[in-house]
Amino acid sequence: MQILKNDRLLRTIRREPVDATPIWIMRQAGRYLPEYREIRQKAGSFLALCKTPELACQVTLQPLARFSLDAAILFSDILTIPDAMGLGLYFKEGEGPAFTHALRSEQSIKALGIPDPEINLRYVLDAIRMIQNELAGKVPLIGFCGSPWTIATYMVEGNANKLFPAIQALLKENPPLLHCLLNKMAEAISLHLSAQIQAGVQVVMIFDTWGGMLNTDLYQTFSLHYIQQIITQLKEYSVPIILFTKGGGKWLNLMAETGCDVIGIDAFTQLGEARQQVGAKVTLQGNMDPSILSGSPEHIETEVARILTEFGCGPGHIFNLGHGITPNISPENVRILVDAVHSLSVPYHLVKK
Repeated sequence: MQILKNDRLLRTIRREPVDATPIWIMRQAGRYLPEYREIRQKAGSFLALCKTPELACQVTLQPLARFSLDAAILFSDILTIPDAMGLGLYFKEGEGPAFTHALRSEQSIKALGIPDPEINLRYVLDAIRMIQNELAGKVPLIGFCGSPWTIATYMVEGNANKLFPAIQALLKENPPLLHCLLNKMAEAISLHLSAQIQAGVQVVMIFDTWGGMLNTDLYQTFSLHYIQQIITQLKEYSVPIILFTKGGGKWLNLMAETGCDVIGIDAFTQLGEARQQVGAKVTLQGNMDPSILSGSPEHIETEVARILTEFGCGPGHIFNLGHGITPNISPENVRILVDAVHSLSVPYHLVKK
């Protein structure tokens, strides 16, 4: 096992004492960084950037050159798996992801094959190996995938649509066929996350971005059930698992029962209430509103102080945003955030003798 120079994140996940609250940021390698935009232009497209391991490695490491972050997160995309299944992923400028071959028939769903990560997604694993070589144990590397439900919403719709009417219709009209698709996605995601772990990531995260659009019963049946399958498959590796359901604040106890190690919470959930609900079952990650980063340094520091106070003393909190950082943010404000978390959190970790 690799010895890390900064293991603050892993110690926090294990709920061990730390000197300060760890922080990393969802989408921390992204368009708010001018150096990212430069490499993105060099790559020619977002997908080419994802599929070129040398460039994916560079952008993964860019935030760590600027900020004292406690983790790196692999630069990739949740839709690489359906792309490897032959759906033809592409990105429309200003409109987000789309597929050339959306799943609109029973035949197309049943014909889907499960990709071999070492063959069909080799570029992701090569990027991980390069990143770990460059990191040289500086901080842990987080790998990730989308949840089966979230990835399926795009596969069935064919593009980004916050209402996703096509999968809603499939859910109502042919639930067995949707279960067939979700089972396949759970298998493909389990294989891909397993391969990421074997390639060197020390933490994995499951992004259930669209689970919150379901009611409680449907969430348990069509989203959480398949997340549970993945977590069960991954437990053999003893690598911590972060589960994030956007809009999932009402289901924290259900999420904690999956066996995940960390629950990510969005900005609409009260951190103190979340801690009361889950107790010591899991570590919590979150949850500053990303829009706060467009404010003044004083406003950012005030919000950091409020969130730290809301969680309170002791281990079990990873500071993060309630969702991904937006492209309009000044890198200087990110530095203020990271430094504020580290300095202001120290009193919450002092051990009383």
